Amino acid sequence: MTAAAGALVLVFVGTATASATHTNADSAAGGSKPTIVFVHGAFADSSGWNAEVSALQRLGYPVIAAADPLRGLTGDADYVRSILKTINGPIVLVGHSYGGAVVTNAARGVPDVRALVYVGAYVPDQGESIATVLDPATYPGSLLGKDTTDVRPFPNPAAPGGTDADIYIKPADFRSVFAADVPARTAAQMAATQRPLSLTAETQVSGAPAWKTVPSWDLITLNDKAIPPAGQRFMARRAHAHVETVGSSHAVMVSHPDAVVSIVLDAARHSG
Repeated sequence: MTAAAGALVLVFVGTATASATHTNADSAAGGSKPTIVFVHGAFADSSGWNAEVSALQRLGYPVIAAADPLRGLTGDADYVRSILKTINGPIVLVGHSYGGAVVTNAARGVPDVRALVYVGAYVPDQGESIATVLDPATYPGSLLGKDTTDVRPFPNPAAPGGTDADIYIKPADFRSVFAADVPARTAAQMAATQRPLSLTAETQVSGAPAWKTVPSWDLITLNDKAIPPAGQRFMARRAHAHVETVGSSHAVMVSHPDAVVSIVLDAARHSG
């Protein structure tokens, strides 16, 4: 590394540290309002929360929409937990779909997480993966499967044999599986920009769930063709979550942002 490159790295690190400190100070200055942290799931990205972020910011809430790596449940949870530990004050942690499994693990050991909000989400118990938590024979109705997905191998040193695979929803099936109540043009854009889920993330098992000690809320998506609503209800009951429902597809954060904001605000009011 040249001296100039080294200087650039030092400047960047110094700037990032100062920015993080400033963000923490801003959160603390927010008084009683908790920081809302959103975690997206598979086949989506942080921009899916745009409407919720804007609404909550207008109400004065500090908000972070974390970039979920979607590479493996343990590593993804560790990454989100590292973000949580930079935040001063109470946190409401929100997860959609696979992001529900991530927040279940990321909140563990972070006492400032005062509420968990699951949004059309997986809510696994210890030893379960998102592939095993719901038996399809008991909870039928998901259109997500081998006929509606593409699998693309990629090198991953952390995976057995050094090879992993990414799972995508086929563009032709994206709207019916994920976003039936989203305008067709928007759904096509979402399909083209979807973030894939690795096979490791799908099959890696959950650790001790934070919902056993952290109050939880769950927004059940009644028209969901990715995670069956009956399965969502089962997981919500097991977690003793405060349940709300909405007649939505799996893409609830895009099609019904008001319902998401409403349940987040309810959790925030009880997070003091």
